[in-house]
Amino acid sequence: MNYEELLIELISNDNRYFVMTAENRAAMRGITNQIKNNFIDTGITEQTMIGMAAGLALRGRIPIVHALATFLTMRAFEFIRTDVGIANLPVKIMGSVAGFLSEANGPTHQAIEDVSIMRGIPNINVFCPADIQDFNIGIKKVLQHENPFYIRYLNLPNIVEHNEFEIGKSEVFGNGNDIAILVYGMLFNQAYQAKEILEKKGYSVRLLNLRTLKPIDESEILKAVKQCKLIVTLEDHFITGGLFSILAEILLKNKITADVLPLALMNKWFKPALLNDILEYEGFTFNQIAIRIENYFEEKNF
Repeated sequence: MNYEELLIELISNDNRYFVMTAENRAAMRGITNQIKNNFIDTGITEQTMIGMAAGLALRGRIPIVHALATFLTMRAFEFIRTDVGIANLPVKIMGSVAGFLSEANGPTHQAIEDVSIMRGIPNINVFCPADIQDFNIGIKKVLQHENPFYIRYLNLPNIVEHNEFEIGKSEVFGNGNDIAILVYGMLFNQAYQAKEILEKKGYSVRLLNLRTLKPIDESEILKAVKQCKLIVTLEDHFITGGLFSILAEILLKNKITADVLPLALMNKWFKPALLNDILEYEGFTFNQIAIRIENYFEEKNF
């Protein structure tokens, strides 16, 4: 079942669901006439949309709001924090073209601090699927969850078959004890192919598709830290506040340390281009990831 079909099913079975957009209909373009009594396009007014969604939620509705991730998480931040987060309302916040997926758009449109911003708000959870199949597997449980969620929407094709989804649980590929790659979102495909390259070279690798960064699968991360020589965090996000920061918080809380290689945007915006060119220029293709990991592993002489 794809996302449009799921929205129709949810609304057909439960009239509390409302689909909202700030003039960003890409994810539901084919069904707006079928859900017109439960569909609102506010125009390019992200702050107003969040305020309206909070009002609907206070009256028993479950709003699912859509807009470009950068404008949702930054322009409407105070509204999300105050109207949705403090009240713990079941608003689902769907941010499109997050991270590298903004492609040719410049820094104003690059949501590469969105995870940091959203996870910092109490009560708001974060779902970052790896690809369209991962999204479709997990989104129903996320939309039906009682708490608010920020979701990095994407529709990239999957290169592996994903397992069943559970909020707060990661998906683990392999049980290697040399290298553990922790990843979320669209870079999963690059990480999976990097894992294959490293394994062909004789390295023992496991890969964690974290899926939800809040709540996060702390137990599986700690298992990897205890069993693997090197931990790699991979993300299309600023290094500050994202997965690398989350890992640091987990390690400090548990009074342990680890050898960690963070692969992230080192507090700079990426050069706008087509996606494949961005990955190449910024060093995030699967070949480049594998080389960066191998070089670090060998330098450390584990």
